[in-house]
Amino acid sequence: MSRFRTAILSLPLVIAAPLVAAQETDIKDQISVELNAAETTEDACKLTFMITNGLETPVDKIIYEAVLFDTEGQVDRLTLFDFGTLPPARPRVRQFVVPQTTCEGLGRILFNGANACETGGSASGVCDTGLLPTSRTSIEVLG
Repeated sequence: MSRFRTAILSLPLVIAAPLVAAQETDIKDQISVELNAAETTEDACKLTFMITNGLETPVDKIIYEAVLFDTEGQVDRLTLFDFGTLPPARPRVRQFVVPQTTCEGLGRILFNGANACETGGSASGVCDTGLLPTSRTSIEVLG
């Protein structure tokens, strides 16, 4: 392969590298929880989250209490989302099925706080104070 072709093919990698580095530093000392997708299946709403541990140590256990609001702003239910273990700086995808509701009927998810948070150190408070919620769907996510 010619040097010119190699340079052209590697250009996207050179451009993308600073973006990846910027994303990693943006969540330093935080837990990023992104609602990535919401899909209605029969009698339920399947929520897909991407969660990233921005700590330097692993999270051994993390369970968030979530409040689900309908599109009118009324509380639909309180539930627990168990995100399990999270290695540092590695995104993980978790799915939760919310029965007896449609995704179109959900307007907002509020992470009320950590129900359980076990980290490899004294950083357990970061599960609440360092929560960084976002959404790629029409459902708003707050924390």
